Parts: sequence; structure tokens; C-alpha cells
Amino acid sequence: MRAAAEAIRAVWRTPRGRAGLTFLVFLVLLGLVGPLFLPDPFRQFDLEGLASVAPTMDHPFGTDQLSRDVLSRVVTGARISLAVAGLAVGLSVTLGAGVGLVAGYWGGLVDAVVMRFVDGALAVPRLFLLLLVLAVPDRVPLVALILLIGTTGWFATSRLVRAEVLRLREESFVRAAEALGASRRRVIFRHLLVNAAGPLLVAATLGVGDVILLEAGLSFLGLGVQPPTPSWGGMILDGRPALEAAPWISIFPGVAIVLTVLATNLVGDALRDAFDPRGA
Repeated sequence: MRAAAEAIRAVWRTPRGRAGLTFLVFLVLLGLVGPLFLPDPFRQFDLEGLASVAPTMDHPFGTDQLSRDVLSRVVTGARISLAVAGLAVGLSVTLGAGVGLVAGYWGGLVDAVVMRFVDGALAVPRLFLLLLVLAVPDRVPLVALILLIGTTGWFATSRLVRAEVLRLREESFVRAAEALGASRRRVIFRHLLVNAAGPLLVAATLGVGDVILLEAGLSFLGLGVQPPTPSWGGMILDGRPALEAAPWISIFPGVAIVLTVLATNLVGDALRDAFDPRGA
């Protein structure tokens, strides 16, 4: 908790960090509270004609080709995208940190075997691997999608944590803890992991934006979040046939993707500068 509070204070000290954090907090609150005040994202307002309506006071973002409120679907899509990104990044960071700690602290044969596996996995493009897996079943549950994205995104994180552990294990406070008889578990969790939390937090923050783009791309290809559940990538795909007649169907979810990824990158850059002033 202390590390999280310090990270938030560090982000808030920079203008770009404040801008990114403010937008992300607003988006999270909108995703949590917005559906209570907005129309049902599955409700069709024109059952007979199914006509798309341009933005009006009643529908600020207009309606789509099935006469559903675009604003409601964008807000609901925010909940889906943030949930997928948060859970998938949490899983990948946990796996990557665990593997990196083991490889960096034990070293020797363990390090060599684990890192060769990681190098081999990094040689395979992540998107290609996901397309290969997701193209087989007709419909992928949301939980399975999160697990697939999370378990294919930890390889770079493990290398980052390993590099930090290799540096930290030679520090005097780690040597002192080992000399005093501290267990390996205590050294790993109380000294190595805590001091590697800064770069790990930066990687996790930047990873959220990457996963949002990845999920949107998969949904645009029809392999991510399946309809009728709203997702930003799926909404862009739905609006593609009517891009000239009703561009708002695709524009608003596209803008939401751009702003969210930009906000996460701003927060990630602010964190990176805070934990490594030489990179500023």
C-alpha cells in the first residue's frame, strides 16, 4: 500500500501524470456509475426501422445501426476493456515477477534454463500466437480471453525483474540479510521484490494500454469479446459498413481507445521518470 501511495504521489507531481491519472480515474468512475444513469446498452429504440440517429440531446453519441445508444455502449465497453486489461496485466505481472525472481536469485542452471525458454517465447509474436489459439473455437468466453492474454504477456516482465534481481542481490543490504540468517523467502519478498516494485509498476501501467489495444484489435477481427457484449473494438467493427452514413458509430469508441491508451502511457512515463530520474 505504501508503494502504491508513493507511486500516485509521484505521478501527481508531473502535469502529464496528473492529466493521465485524472482521465483514468474519470473513466473508471464513469464505467462504474454511468450505467446507472444511461439507457440499457442492449435496448433498441427503433424496433421497426432500426435506424441510426445522429448525435442529439437524447443520444449524445447517436445510435448505431441497430438503434442502440452509442454512449451507453461506449461506457459499458469501458468496463469490459478496463476489466480485461487490469486482470490480464495483473496475471502477466504476477507470472513474470515470479519467474524473474526465481531465475535472478537462484542463477546458475535454473537461470539458464528459464531464460532460454523466455527467449524462445519472445521470438514468437504474441498476436500471432493469440490468433492461432482464438481462431480454432467458435466462441471464446471472456474469462478464457483474459487468461490467454495474461499468460502470453509475462515474458518481457520476467526479463525485467530478473535484471533488477541480478543487480539487487549484490547490494549490501541483501548480503547483510543473508549473513544474518534470513530465509530465502524473506530475502525474496522483503528485499528483492519490494525494491524491484518500481520498474514492475511501470511495466504494468504501460502494459494496460498495450492490452487495451490488443483486445480492441482482436475484437475488431471478431476473435475477442463476442457480441452482443459491447467492446470498443467490436463497436468499430459494427460501424464499419456504415462508416460514411453514420461515422459516429465507429468514431466515439475509437476516440475512447486513443484517449485511454494515451492516458496510461502518460501515467507510465511519469512513473518511469519518478523511479529513474536519469530517464527524464
